[in-house]
Amino acid sequence: MTTPPVAPQTAEQTSPLVVAQSATARGEWQILRELTPYLRPFMGRILFALGLVVAGKLAGLAVPMVLKKLVDALGMEQASVALVMPVGLLLAYGASRVGMTLFTEVRQIVFARVMARVSRRVTLQVFRHLHALSLRFHLARRTGGVARDVERGGTAIADLLDWMIYTILPTLFEIVLVTGVLVWMYDWGFAAIVLATLVAYMVFTFMITEWRTRYYRAAVEADTRANERAVDSLLNYETVKYFGNEEHEARRYDMSLQHREEAQVMSRKTLGLLNLGQVTIVSLGVTAMMWRAAAGVVDGTMTIGGLVFVNAVLLQLSAPLNLLGMMYREVKQAFTNLERLFGLLDENLDVKDRDDAVPLQAHRPRVTFEKVRFGYDPRREILREIDFEVPAGGTVAVVGHSGSGKSTLGRLLYRFYDVDSGRIAIEGDDGALRDLRDYTQASLRKAIAIVPQDTVLFNDTIHYNILYGRPDASREEVEAAAKAAHIHDAILRLPDGYDTEVGERGLKLSGGEKQRVAIARALLKNPAILIFDEATSALDSKSEQAIQAELDRIAEGRTTIVIAHRLSTVMNADEILVMDQGRIVERGRHAELLAREGAYAQMWRLQQQERNAETVEA
Repeated sequence: MTTPPVAPQTAEQTSPLVVAQSATARGEWQILRELTPYLRPFMGRILFALGLVVAGKLAGLAVPMVLKKLVDALGMEQASVALVMPVGLLLAYGASRVGMTLFTEVRQIVFARVMARVSRRVTLQVFRHLHALSLRFHLARRTGGVARDVERGGTAIADLLDWMIYTILPTLFEIVLVTGVLVWMYDWGFAAIVLATLVAYMVFTFMITEWRTRYYRAAVEADTRANERAVDSLLNYETVKYFGNEEHEARRYDMSLQHREEAQVMSRKTLGLLNLGQVTIVSLGVTAMMWRAAAGVVDGTMTIGGLVFVNAVLLQLSAPLNLLGMMYREVKQAFTNLERLFGLLDENLDVKDRDDAVPLQAHRPRVTFEKVRFGYDPRREILREIDFEVPAGGTVAVVGHSGSGKSTLGRLLYRFYDVDSGRIAIEGDDGALRDLRDYTQASLRKAIAIVPQDTVLFNDTIHYNILYGRPDASREEVEAAAKAAHIHDAILRLPDGYDTEVGERGLKLSGGEKQRVAIARALLKNPAILIFDEATSALDSKSEQAIQAELDRIAEGRTTIVIAHRLSTVMNADEILVMDQGRIVERGRHAELLAREGAYAQMWRLQQQERNAETVEA
């Protein structure tokens, strides 16, 4: 089977640099300001850890100073002094090296909790924010890309704190400290060389790293896009197989991988240039320092111990100085990843609780739709002047052809979106009929349960998926709900019973089994308002009749909205609304609508003919 060709892309689409530039612009200081509130509770630990870092640097500086004294002492002519002094200096030398390592490791222990906790709290806030966003965002999101951005951002927090606070800043402190000691012990010549080397190093590193950042951004963007395509393709595995498009999917995925490859190659090439330049600058500075120290020994202004001291200081300083560019690069990359993470927090909440919102308390609420107009896109209106009431404990059915706006009613009642005009109101136990927006979203959704047409389950056990309706329910209550949904016996016939894994999106279960799990989940929630959105569409006729009777029993005493295509499931409703192109064109009870010989009667006759034809074929 031939696979359809992949649409050619323009140079602008294929250029990873162009993609990278579209990322959300966010300055480093802005990211630090947003991160600061998460750090405030740990200021004690942070300051204590910084104190340990300073102590470690002082201990590190003590090592070459003790070594200088040790060398000078060994060169003294007085034998008695030479036998006593080196022993103490040797012990001091060993203690300094142990102290340097001790302070560093204790700092890691003290600060480990800060890095892990801050990363956890920021990631958790992003996760909660994503769940708080309206359905409008989630219908447009790329799951793989969002997951990748969250993962990288969480890791970047720990990297940023560790590299910047406890590596870059201490290294700069050590440079200042060493420069001051050299000036104090010798002259400004050493300080001038150190400062000249540092300035040249920092200017070169800053310029090259800023230039390289674009390639890292491009690599991050390409990696996100590749992950989006991979996850999307795997989630739609069956569709790929149905159409034999494995090679097509591989080519689309490879396009994203090519973008990532080009960006990563450029990033590594420029890294080589950066490292070469840094080593050259540091080597020149070290050579100049050693030349000056050697000249001092020759002319008698410095001792051999002084030469050893300068050499030890330079060796000790050159390692973190060589790493300073890498540290800066890692910090810039962490900022880039955090920019994308905080960019998710920038997503606006289309649906928010009002400041004066109250909890919904209702056992038999009355629900009204008053002149409701709504469209997912301003250019296309879905609902037009929808006006009806569901009495307390009553049942209203909504029928109509696909695309007439039936399922949108349930989404608006759940307040996944806010209406464009008009209002939806619910009467609570206090007798007040309030706009949906006057209630908190959490209490509103707690009062409603839905059995959707397209049931998606978690990749967990059957027990977990039913328990999701009310997580604090007992095992007996879960099984009672399964019995009411007529799936208990089918579950027991499975090898693992209620512990059977349902697979990704519940694909290990049949459509009917998934729908009955959804019914059991809704029953377990025991809500005040029930929504049945084609609740029996995936069931055969025999199962539908059995479950329909159970649904009718469950709906008694509850305010219920039934969205249906099969008219036989809504015959007993208190009122039936017939929708067409976003409007209510007929309303009444089953017998009344049949007698009118309108749209409902026509739909009824058509379905009866189809049912009779199926019976004859059977």
